[in-house]
Amino acid sequence: MATDDLMSRALAALGEVDGPMSVEVIHRLVDVGAATDPMTITEVADLLDMSPHTLRYYERIGLVEVARDASGHRSYDAAAVRRLVFLTRMRLSGMAMRDLQHYMRLADEGDDTVPERLDLLLEHRDTIRRQLKELTLSLAATEYKIATYGGHAGPSSTEKA
Repeated sequence: MATDDLMSRALAALGEVDGPMSVEVIHRLVDVGAATDPMTITEVADLLDMSPHTLRYYERIGLVEVARDASGHRSYDAAAVRRLVFLTRMRLSGMAMRDLQHYMRLADEGDDTVPERLDLLLEHRDTIRRQLKELTLSLAATEYKIATYGGHAGPSSTEKA
């Protein structure tokens, strides 16, 4: 399942969730908890539509720990994949790598760091909300221009002007 499929499932799930969508919904969408076998780097790369190079980079900079099998190959368990799903969502939303590294270091330190992690996420949520408002304004400007040119403004992307 590539990231596009994951995103489609996540967006569809938004209509099923009352209130804000939690990362647990994303975890269920990935459904790696049901998988008992560890995943290879190629499988994880395909699942998350990331390159193996990026996965190795995330490991090298300390964002995710990955076990090795008897042959020395990377072996991703469900927890590592869930962490990578979170990382990809945060990167997509614009969180800086240094902030992600700081957040993950705090997470690895345990529950004593929850207040600081919460502060980081609240600040990032404010950034995302601002981005959403800016994108909404951009969408409105785009819809206006489409209507100006005789097209039909609205949710359909298949209509031709």
